[in-house]
Amino acid sequence: MILARVDGVIVSTVCHPSMVGCRTIICQPVDETGRAEGAPVLALDPLGAGQHQQVLISTDGSKTREYVQDPKSPLRNLILAIVDEPEKETA
Repeated sequence: MILARVDGVIVSTVCHPSMVGCRTIICQPVDETGRAEGAPVLALDPLGAGQHQQVLISTDGSKTREYVQDPKSPLRNLILAIVDEPEKETA
């Protein structure tokens, strides 16, 4: 699993049949402090994560292909959760 920040949405007029109707987003992997780590990745987003939200990504391609019900899908990454923002204490 990867902790990442949502940086954008992919829009395409032509795509693999398994991706039709699916939202694909650009995610920047981050460390526990929120600093960028490595190259951005594409992920299928069934949860509707917003811009700059932190998400947990599964890199298990077989589960992603199972989710879209296509064993030949090129999809690999799937958003599993949107990470909650910590509550700020009020004095």
